[in-house]
Amino acid sequence: MLAIAQFYLSAIVLMLPLLSCVGIGVFWGKRDLPFGGAFITTLVTSVTTPALVFHTFVTTHLDDRALADVAAATLLAMLLCALACAALLKLGRLPVRTLLPTAFLPNAGNLGLPISQLAFGDAGLSVAVAFFAVNSFVMHTIAVRLLPGVNTKGSWKSPILLASVVAVAMRLLHIPVPAWLIETARMLGAVTVPLMLLSLGHALALIPANGLRDGAKVAAMRLVTGLAAGLAIVWILDLEPVLAGALTLQMAMPCAVVSYMYAKRYTAMGDTAAGAVLVSTVVFLLLAPLMLWFSHGRA
Repeated sequence: MLAIAQFYLSAIVLMLPLLSCVGIGVFWGKRDLPFGGAFITTLVTSVTTPALVFHTFVTTHLDDRALADVAAATLLAMLLCALACAALLKLGRLPVRTLLPTAFLPNAGNLGLPISQLAFGDAGLSVAVAFFAVNSFVMHTIAVRLLPGVNTKGSWKSPILLASVVAVAMRLLHIPVPAWLIETARMLGAVTVPLMLLSLGHALALIPANGLRDGAKVAAMRLVTGLAAGLAIVWILDLEPVLAGALTLQMAMPCAVVSYMYAKRYTAMGDTAAGAVLVSTVVFLLLAPLMLWFSHGRA
């Protein structure tokens, strides 16, 4: 018990930089200070995150087999989670198509990347980036098409997906990457996590609390089914320790902020999605030290 308490305190201290960035975003939103949310979102999704994905894939020490294992495990875990969430939404008499993306898609960017790096170092970041690339592809192509009346023409041309394909192709074909290109990608990618955390805090500060009751149900689905699906797939595929721990941690992330943005834009359930993001994020941050301890146990 003492060891758990010591790890809990250590994890809180290690998470202070992450929480500080989120806190600055919350403060910025509450004070209604100028914040170029659309600019930051476009910059992160179109430039800095693809750069981070590219740099990580071409420089990671994980071999191609490990990256392929992460991609396959991610798809299977997300499919299992989606099926479970669809059944729970139907049982709870909540609109399945409208809320399914919010329920089964984890926040693999804002929180997933920094926490995975915190827990497992560079190897954990590599796993998280591979998970994030698959998650982003599913989110912006397949999941958004579940929402009624969505026009997503061109969404298959995601910069994150293109960066992943180019980086993986260069690895498989053993094409040397110029040093200047690697350094450019590193510099651009380095600002991704701070921008994501600031944006998360700002979004949380502005999310309305009208849909807290139904949102709490969706939040519970995300956290419980996500963790269960991750553990199930890790057990079925018998992944190596670091991959298993990082994948489990990624699947246990709270609801993605972008799923709320899509729900608000295209449906009448924006407040419910907002409540899900708010509740799941607060609960996850409170339990994060325990999650880190648990995921280290998996590794």
